[in-house]
Amino acid sequence: MSEVQEKDNFWLYIVIGVVLFAGTILMVKNSEHDKYAASSKAIAEDSSNSAYRNDALHKGGATK
Repeated sequence: MSEVQEKDNFWLYIVIGVVLFAGTILMVKNSEHDKYAASSKAIAEDSSNSAYRNDALHKGGATK
């Protein structure tokens, strides 16, 4: 009797999983990119539209 040894595809499954995971992350990142386009345009026009502004009130840790 001859036994046929089945090929182990462990590393193939790992590579496919990593590629699918990276693809998913890239798709989510690209879909989120345009989400903040309006905010960045408003901040570019007038920096007081930013939550991270650097005015006299916020210097030195002072709060409202």
